[in-house]
Amino acid sequence: MKHYDIIAIGTGSAMNIVSTLVETNEDIKVAVVEKDDVGGICLTRGCIPSKMLLYPAELVRKAKEAKKFGIDVEIKNIDFKRIMERMRSNIRKEVEMIEHGLKSSPNIDLYQTTGEFIDDYTMKVGNEIIKGDKILLCSGSRPFIPKIERLEEAGYITSDELLLLEELPESVAIIGGGYIAMEYGFFLAMMGAKVTVIEMLPRIVYGEEPEISELLQKEMSKIMDIKTEYKVKRVEKGQKKKVIAEGKDGRIEIEADEILVAAGRQSNADLLKPEKTGVEVDEHGWILVNDYLETTKPNIWACGDAIGKHMFKHVANYESQILYYNAFGHRRIKVDYHAVPHAIFTYPEVASVGMKEEEAKKKHDIMVGYYLYEHTAKGEAMEAKDYFVKVILEKGSYRILGAHIIGPEASILIQEIVNLMYTDDGSAMPIYRGMHIHPALSEVVERAFYNLEER
Repeated sequence: MKHYDIIAIGTGSAMNIVSTLVETNEDIKVAVVEKDDVGGICLTRGCIPSKMLLYPAELVRKAKEAKKFGIDVEIKNIDFKRIMERMRSNIRKEVEMIEHGLKSSPNIDLYQTTGEFIDDYTMKVGNEIIKGDKILLCSGSRPFIPKIERLEEAGYITSDELLLLEELPESVAIIGGGYIAMEYGFFLAMMGAKVTVIEMLPRIVYGEEPEISELLQKEMSKIMDIKTEYKVKRVEKGQKKKVIAEGKDGRIEIEADEILVAAGRQSNADLLKPEKTGVEVDEHGWILVNDYLETTKPNIWACGDAIGKHMFKHVANYESQILYYNAFGHRRIKVDYHAVPHAIFTYPEVASVGMKEEEAKKKHDIMVGYYLYEHTAKGEAMEAKDYFVKVILEKGSYRILGAHIIGPEASILIQEIVNLMYTDDGSAMPIYRGMHIHPALSEVVERAFYNLEER
């Protein structure tokens, strides 16, 4: 049996911790266990490859809208294979560089296999048994596959297999209406596929503010067919795949060349058999941690998708910093999720941070500010119709509780609000005191704060 100071499971944000430990302690021995390509989900199957596909999609959408500005543009061809290969080539280079770094380090042993616990602090990795003094469970997540009759028989792809496509399917039925469904639906539609989204909830991206969700649905319906309040019951395989769903208006049947299942994520923790080392999970399989990211077993910590809190790469990176201090530093720090931002990279973009209005009302006396892009000079120049910024403040203190944006560059515009939410008092006062460049798009954020109403 090999003994290690650290066993790190997963090569995403866990590597932030491992690299720091190796740089500061030349004698440390670390086992890194990875069942997939090294680099983590964000690099290999998530954020990075998806955004490399979404940018060409954004260019296509802009080209199609150029005519309203007096520019006659013709898209002669979309080279789907080239777009996909560009993405894969870039990811390959990064993966190879990370793999080389791990394998060449004298402090690290890389086990490229699925590990599983067999006893306290003890794992079986391939044909070897290893034991660690401290263990980092950063094992990520995988696509959740709902139980649908004959789905397996008919065949489907997830966001993982989509990245391997060589040919664009003529038509795609997407099961699910969340972030992944919307981003890849947008990509496929802009590439030229006929896209149908089937969502069992009343609207897409249901976790967003209702007015954000409704406007995004209106905009996305211009390029795809969206069926809300329908639950997929069965799939049939024929010349094309047939998706049968039941919902608000009875039964519908949708034929498509391919089915993309985008119905959420599930933890990879079950593959590790964590119960054999005394680590508990919740009823959905997410690893249980306290405010310090400690599991129910001493000297075992977890972060990232594996704990199912906020499944974004920037959150995993933040959690990895907290985990490092708590496990290897000389101070204890609690995680703070009061201002976790996220974005949906469709066209228009969506970005959000903090509380939604209904949640804020239950806990605070609030003021809500709202402003349309089109009422700013830049927004008018862009003909950015109906898009808006919404901010939620605590009455009296002007503390920012939340913000929600739909429109061009939403993921960038929200950042000044996020940064203010991390100041000591979280106050909006710097917005009022600072100058916003005129006529920049950022004025829409400033004006939302100047148009507050009590709710």
